[in-house]
Amino acid sequence: MRGARAQARLKNVSLVMPSVRGQRATDAATRDLAGRLVRFGLVVLGFLIILLGIAVAPLPGPGGIPVIVVGLMIILRNSFKARRQFVRLHHAHPRVISPIRRLLRKDPQILAMSYHQALKVERFLVPRNLRVVVRGRRLFRRRR
Repeated sequence: MRGARAQARLKNVSLVMPSVRGQRATDAATRDLAGRLVRFGLVVLGFLIILLGIAVAPLPGPGGIPVIVVGLMIILRNSFKARRQFVRLHHAHPRVISPIRRLLRKDPQILAMSYHQALKVERFLVPRNLRVVVRGRRLFRRRR
Protein backbone atom coordinates (compact mmCIF):
# COMPACT_ATOMS: atom_id res chain seq x y z
CA MET A 1 0.00 0.00 0.00
CA ARG A 2 2.69 2.45 0.89
CA GLY A 3 4.32 1.96 -2.46
CA ALA A 4 1.07 2.68 -4.29
CA ARG A 5 0.52 5.88 -2.30
CA ALA A 6 4.04 7.07 -2.95
CA GLN A 7 3.62 6.40 -6.66
CA ALA A 8 0.30 8.31 -6.64
CA ARG A 9 2.00 11.27 -4.98
CA LEU A 10 4.77 11.22 -7.54
CA LYS A 11 2.21 11.26 -10.35
CA ASN A 12 0.60 14.40 -8.87
CA VAL A 13 3.93 16.18 -8.46
CA SER A 14 4.66 18.39 -11.41
CA LEU A 15 7.90 20.09 -12.33
CA VAL A 16 6.00 22.72 -14.29
CA MET A 17 5.53 26.12 -12.60
CA PRO A 18 2.01 26.72 -11.29
CA SER A 19 -0.30 29.02 -13.21
CA VAL A 20 -0.22 32.68 -12.24
CA ARG A 21 -3.57 33.63 -13.76
CA GLY A 22 -5.30 33.60 -10.41
CA GLN A 23 -2.64 35.84 -8.88
CA ARG A 24 -3.16 38.88 -11.12
CA ALA A 25 -5.15 40.80 -8.51
CA THR A 26 -2.50 40.07 -5.90
CA ASP A 27 0.24 41.12 -8.31
CA ALA A 28 -1.54 44.42 -9.04
CA ALA A 29 -1.85 45.16 -5.33
CA THR A 30 1.78 44.23 -4.80
CA ARG A 31 2.86 46.41 -7.71
CA ASP A 32 0.78 49.31 -6.35
CA LEU A 33 2.30 48.94 -2.89
CA ALA A 34 5.81 48.72 -4.35
CA GLY A 35 5.18 51.85 -6.43
CA ARG A 36 3.97 53.75 -3.39
CA LEU A 37 7.01 52.66 -1.37
CA VAL A 38 9.37 53.71 -4.16
CA ARG A 39 7.66 57.12 -4.45
CA PHE A 40 7.81 57.58 -0.68
CA GLY A 41 11.51 56.65 -0.69
CA LEU A 42 12.19 59.15 -3.48
CA VAL A 43 10.34 61.89 -1.60
CA VAL A 44 12.46 61.19 1.49
CA LEU A 45 15.58 61.23 -0.70
CA GLY A 46 14.45 64.58 -2.15
CA PHE A 47 14.07 66.05 1.35
CA LEU A 48 17.52 64.79 2.30
CA ILE A 49 18.99 66.39 -0.82
CA ILE A 50 17.26 69.68 0.03
CA LEU A 51 18.71 69.54 3.54
CA LEU A 52 22.13 68.89 2.03
CA GLY A 53 21.66 71.92 -0.23
CA ILE A 54 20.73 74.08 2.76
CA ALA A 55 23.85 72.85 4.58
CA VAL A 56 26.04 73.65 1.53
CA ALA A 57 24.42 77.06 0.91
CA PRO A 58 26.67 79.08 3.29
CA LEU A 59 29.78 78.01 1.37
CA PRO A 60 31.07 80.43 -1.28
CA GLY A 61 29.53 80.08 -4.70
CA PRO A 62 26.08 78.98 -5.77
CA GLY A 63 26.59 75.40 -4.54
CA GLY A 64 23.42 75.16 -2.47
CA ILE A 65 20.90 76.42 -5.00
CA PRO A 66 21.38 73.72 -7.68
CA VAL A 67 21.34 71.01 -5.01
CA ILE A 68 18.10 72.36 -3.57
CA VAL A 69 16.55 72.51 -7.04
CA VAL A 70 17.51 68.86 -7.70
CA GLY A 71 15.89 67.81 -4.41
CA LEU A 72 12.81 69.85 -5.27
CA MET A 73 12.63 68.21 -8.69
CA ILE A 74 12.71 64.74 -7.12
CA ILE A 75 9.97 65.66 -4.66
CA LEU A 76 7.73 67.32 -7.25
CA ARG A 77 8.02 64.37 -9.63
CA ASN A 78 6.97 61.88 -6.97
CA SER A 79 4.52 63.65 -4.66
CA PHE A 80 1.08 64.78 -5.80
CA LYS A 81 0.52 66.88 -2.67
CA ALA A 82 3.83 68.68 -3.06
CA ARG A 83 3.11 69.38 -6.73
CA ARG A 84 -0.32 70.81 -5.85
CA GLN A 85 1.21 73.00 -3.13
CA PHE A 86 3.92 74.18 -5.55
CA VAL A 87 1.29 75.22 -8.11
CA ARG A 88 -0.60 77.15 -5.42
CA LEU A 89 2.62 78.87 -4.41
CA HIS A 90 3.31 79.72 -8.05
CA HIS A 91 -0.14 81.27 -8.43
CA ALA A 92 0.42 83.33 -5.27
CA HIS A 93 4.01 84.44 -6.09
CA PRO A 94 4.70 83.98 -9.81
CA ARG A 95 7.77 86.24 -9.98
CA VAL A 96 9.56 84.32 -7.25
CA ILE A 97 8.66 80.80 -8.35
CA SER A 98 8.95 81.16 -12.15
CA PRO A 99 12.77 80.66 -12.24
CA ILE A 100 12.37 77.40 -10.35
CA ARG A 101 9.61 76.31 -12.75
CA ARG A 102 11.90 77.12 -15.66
CA LEU A 103 14.52 74.81 -14.16
CA LEU A 104 11.96 72.04 -13.65
CA ARG A 105 11.02 71.83 -17.34
CA LYS A 106 12.04 68.81 -19.39
CA ASP A 107 14.55 70.86 -21.39
CA PRO A 108 15.69 73.63 -19.01
CA GLN A 109 17.68 76.56 -20.38
CA ILE A 110 20.06 76.83 -17.47
CA LEU A 111 22.47 79.41 -18.89
CA ALA A 112 19.74 81.76 -20.10
CA MET A 113 17.91 81.51 -16.78
CA SER A 114 21.12 82.04 -14.79
CA TYR A 115 21.99 85.12 -16.83
CA HIS A 116 18.48 86.51 -16.41
CA GLN A 117 18.63 85.97 -12.64
CA ALA A 118 22.10 87.60 -12.49
CA LEU A 119 20.67 90.67 -14.23
CA LYS A 120 17.79 90.81 -11.75
CA VAL A 121 20.05 90.48 -8.71
CA GLU A 122 22.50 93.04 -10.09
CA ARG A 123 19.70 95.53 -10.79
CA PHE A 124 18.41 95.05 -7.25
CA LEU A 125 21.71 95.20 -5.34
CA VAL A 126 24.39 97.02 -7.33
CA PRO A 127 24.44 100.74 -8.16
CA ARG A 128 24.08 101.61 -11.85
CA ASN A 129 27.70 102.66 -12.37
CA LEU A 130 29.09 99.39 -10.91
CA ARG A 131 26.99 96.89 -12.85
CA VAL A 132 29.24 94.30 -14.48
CA VAL A 133 26.79 91.89 -16.12
CA VAL A 134 25.14 94.54 -18.28
CA ARG A 135 28.55 95.87 -19.42
CA GLY A 136 29.67 92.33 -20.23
CA ARG A 137 26.61 91.84 -22.41
CA ARG A 138 27.33 95.06 -24.28
CA LEU A 139 30.96 94.05 -24.87
CA PHE A 140 29.87 90.62 -26.08
CA ARG A 141 27.41 92.13 -28.55
CA ARG A 142 30.06 94.50 -29.99
CA ARG A 143 32.56 91.68 -30.61
CA ARG A 144 30.16 89.66 -32.69
